[in-house]
Amino acid sequence: MKRRGFLKRAGAASMLPLVLNKTQVFAHALGSPFSQLASMADNNDRVLVLVQLNGGNDGLNTVIPLNQYSNLAKARRNLLIPERKVIKFDTYVGLHPAMQEMAEMYGEAKLGIVRGVGYPKPNFSHFRSADIWKTASPAEEVWNTGWMGRYLEKLLPNYPIGYPNPDYPHPPAITIGSVVSSTCQGELLNLGMAVRNPDKFSALALTGVDETPDSPYGYELSYLRDMIGQTNSYLESVKVASDMGSNVYNQYPRGNRLASQLQIVARLIAGGLKTKVYIVNMGGFDTHANQAEDGEPTEGRHASLLGKLSTAIHAFQEDLRLMQLQHRVVGMTFSEFGRRIASNDSMGTDHGAAAPMFFFGTRVRNRIFGTNPEIPGEVAPRDNLPMQYDFRSLYGSVLMDWFGVEEEEIKSLLFPEFEYVPVIKGKNRAGGPIFERKVYMKQNYPNPFGNSTKIPIWLKEADTAQIRIFDGEGRLLETLMERDLPAGSHEITFNARDYSPGKYFFHVRVKHWHDMKVGIKT
Repeated sequence: MKRRGFLKRAGAASMLPLVLNKTQVFAHALGSPFSQLASMADNNDRVLVLVQLNGGNDGLNTVIPLNQYSNLAKARRNLLIPERKVIKFDTYVGLHPAMQEMAEMYGEAKLGIVRGVGYPKPNFSHFRSADIWKTASPAEEVWNTGWMGRYLEKLLPNYPIGYPNPDYPHPPAITIGSVVSSTCQGELLNLGMAVRNPDKFSALALTGVDETPDSPYGYELSYLRDMIGQTNSYLESVKVASDMGSNVYNQYPRGNRLASQLQIVARLIAGGLKTKVYIVNMGGFDTHANQAEDGEPTEGRHASLLGKLSTAIHAFQEDLRLMQLQHRVVGMTFSEFGRRIASNDSMGTDHGAAAPMFFFGTRVRNRIFGTNPEIPGEVAPRDNLPMQYDFRSLYGSVLMDWFGVEEEEIKSLLFPEFEYVPVIKGKNRAGGPIFERKVYMKQNYPNPFGNSTKIPIWLKEADTAQIRIFDGEGRLLETLMERDLPAGSHEITFNARDYSPGKYFFHVRVKHWHDMKVGIKT
């Protein structure tokens, strides 16, 4: 039996359980699959922190579209934050009042926001949608590798043979918790390890030093011993970093699980661990019921979650600042989906589609990407927000600008339709001033419409424009147009003869600028 066949059957070689002072930790035997990343680390030591918000965060009560407030108030009277209590960035957009710390980070140029992040055909199952976000697969396909795992595995074709070694002594990816993230899953094994408490490590038992027999059994036994040795080496490197590092910021909030995880991450970075990717998570965002207190939308379950998220990320950023490590770390949040536009009868919101992502750190671009969603005057129970940005484009943009991956490789690792979004400070690959709006969309006419309607758009300069059509549930129906247009005004005809009556979102994109309107077919 070959080594890879053994891994398929045994599984234990890729995830080895151990007990650390009564705490179970899964250590994943691995090499250091960061040949290019690790060589880059000699120059920049860059770290990426992924914050998973489990359950599907309600984006409309997180990043609030103030210019849509009147229609939104009709759709969620029992949940919408009173306008006077919203933390306003300007007249168009604001944050939930529980996110005061992250609002301050935005004012300090340490926070970026991307609105309307999702994928073309949203799946509303927690398990399937979370799998799509972790693997970056198309919604119609099931992939067995994580998006980061594919990247790491590509960098070291011979992984895990010969690792760790003096050049690459540390694990490339760590999940803070008891179960490794499938984000780092490779073709046959996971390229990460899970750590719950770096202070309570004990090595895996490695019994038997006798020569193994010259047989398939002996080969696999030898391989398993090597894997255990690799695992113990990684555990030791993490323990050393934990002993060497210490947190300077002393106001991490107590009783905040996410803050505790990020505190460990900061400590390991300070201790010299060269791990490039950390994954932390926070649960509780599946707010079907009791999302807010009756009569007080600013209080309750969702407010508590957003408050903990805000204080945890702020404490982590302050710790990095005091340790003078803030230039090395960028973080981003993600959740498997958003929530629907309308609230339900249980003081909650049901599974939706697109939602915002947050990017934090001194190296992120301090900007709100995307346009406020268009909220219809009449909202049906199943109405959703259509995506503006494909989440895979955000993943790829981070890999490009933070880890230096070339665009063609991004398209191979993620998807061919990759759209660069300049969320990280650095080279503006799209060209031109990134803050200058490139496109506007006016209301379609006639509206309501029958078999066809015209969609007016205006371009500041000649460029490639794309118009997509989404249904009321946020599903991509067709790309109506994608072609070069001269500067100025244009009208694009949407032939709706084959579509049923209902709501349709019209979305235009030029580079990383977006705009949208909603039309009604009768």
